[in-house]
Amino acid sequence: MDKKRAVRYTLGFVMLAALAVIFFMLNILIGSSSMTVTQAFAAITGHSDTVSAARIITDIRLPRTAAAFLLGGALSVSGFLLQCFFNNPIAGPYILGISSGAKLTVALTMIVLLRGGMTIAAGEMVAAAFVGSLISMGMILLISGKVRNMAQLVISGVMIGYICSAVTDLVVAFADDADIVNLHNWSKGSFSGTSRADIPVIAAIVVCGTAAAFLLSKPLSAYQLGERYAMNLGVNIGRFRLALILLSSLLSACVTAFAGPVSFVGVAVPHLMKGLFGTARPLVLIPASFLGGAAVCMVCDLAARMLFAPVELSISTVTAVFGAPVVIMIMLSREKERRGA
Repeated sequence: MDKKRAVRYTLGFVMLAALAVIFFMLNILIGSSSMTVTQAFAAITGHSDTVSAARIITDIRLPRTAAAFLLGGALSVSGFLLQCFFNNPIAGPYILGISSGAKLTVALTMIVLLRGGMTIAAGEMVAAAFVGSLISMGMILLISGKVRNMAQLVISGVMIGYICSAVTDLVVAFADDADIVNLHNWSKGSFSGTSRADIPVIAAIVVCGTAAAFLLSKPLSAYQLGERYAMNLGVNIGRFRLALILLSSLLSACVTAFAGPVSFVGVAVPHLMKGLFGTARPLVLIPASFLGGAAVCMVCDLAARMLFAPVELSISTVTAVFGAPVVIMIMLSREKERRGA
């Protein structure tokens, strides 16, 4: 059995890595002006014959694709952590309203700084989103202490998300025209605004956050079996829960700060990875969720760019088409299990 499981894990990771590489290359090569692998490689290494081709690759497509890869992985890992924290398969940053809280604080920060004639640094965006994520998370935790039904908790999270989105829309409605232009694409969800300068910041946050989550794999496995079981194994539940809150909030905040709200990826991808690998072990699912989320976001971003070109869809529009059916499937399967029990 162990040998079969090892083969399944190996094939699963090889497939995910291959898909990630393929979608990464397709995002680099396909666009309004298609390019060959040779042209793209020459542009990346600085040996391109044409300035326009080099700029398209290095200034637009490469940063955008790298952002989709990193942020897609971060969003999926954040969703997995939240699902473990709340013991609910449809818990995720978007559904629980955490992304909407981050969106609100980032929108307020952008408008205040822009009105003051100041530029917005990447660190300020992430810090603002992190504060909004923690506020929303705190509200959800308060509600979780009042309700025992997880369905009610999820509904409460959705309501928090609607409230934050409504306030954000009011803020944008009364903002100056110049502020609205800067907020429009970001508030709908898009990787298009990512620059080369943003990638090192994104990479540092996502890599450190994902690595920290991976290091928590052992206590997280124990926590999945119940708090009392984890305590018997020596896990400090208070510190562990705080670590999960901070890591999931940080990863989802990073996504919202640079790409805006991205729907359903944080819920759907971890569920699909559980089916692919046949396990819920964090040691396997954290890296699998990262690769799966990266691949899904890259292919969704490619679809958003190319389906109705030159019109570009928001990334959340495409991810909702992918993720919403998965969420419905999860709820139906849980209802079937409940009736069977």
